Amino acid sequence: MTKFKDTLKKLTKKELALVPRAFDTVGSIAIFNEFPPELKKKEKYIAQTLMQLQPNIKTVAKKVKQYSGRLRTPKLVLIAGSKSKETLHVENGVRLKLNVESCYFSTRSSNERKRIAKLVKKGESILVLFSGIAPFPCVIAKNTKAKEVVGIELNKKAHKFALENIKLNKLLNVSLLHGDVKKILPCLKKKFDRILLPLPKSADKYLSLALKKLKPKGTLHLYLFAEEKEFKELKKEYKKKFKSVKLLKCGMYSPGVYRVCLDLKI
Repeated sequence: MTKFKDTLKKLTKKELALVPRAFDTVGSIAIFNEFPPELKKKEKYIAQTLMQLQPNIKTVAKKVKQYSGRLRTPKLVLIAGSKSKETLHVENGVRLKLNVESCYFSTRSSNERKRIAKLVKKGESILVLFSGIAPFPCVIAKNTKAKEVVGIELNKKAHKFALENIKLNKLLNVSLLHGDVKKILPCLKKKFDRILLPLPKSADKYLSLALKKLKPKGTLHLYLFAEEKEFKELKKEYKKKFKSVKLLKCGMYSPGVYRVCLDLKI
């Protein structure tokens, strides 16, 4: 970002200090979490400068509302570049098509998706709840010898992109279901070796339901938000219910609050 700020010749020292330090790049779209009101008149100039510096970026947007609602979607305003909010993102050997406003997707979970894929053994049956545009199913199916990967997603638009992504990556062992996890899960007649619950704000509410579909000696990956001072108590709590509990940090949610994964074995 230092190099980027050095190119913003039209800004005063005071304005330069207000330019956001970081942004997320999803495919060809750069997304800033926020822009200070003081930079309102300079946003387009800053965005155009960024695109000149990084030709792979074709669109620059800013969040005007963070992830919210049942579908965990943000509200974005385009600042410069292409007017489309659709893009093609590449990670861990897979291509993922999405609309960055109508679908929840975090590039910051790329390493976590890779970590989970490395844990998968040949012949496993895997269930991904809240599967979104299918990043977990795609990465797992593409990089492992899993027998099958099943995903369930409520967001109709995300599910549509997920179906496209399965075809885009030519994956034959992935099946995707559209609807409410609480309604679909009880209807599944099979059990799984590994179940993922990547919905940190409320995944624990689905834990008992997921456990009914986990095979003996199966593994469950539960994602939560927690402060570091809560880690010890969290592990203690889950050790009452599980044979093995492993807690890993997999991203920062907000100052002092981490996105964590509990690897749980029964």
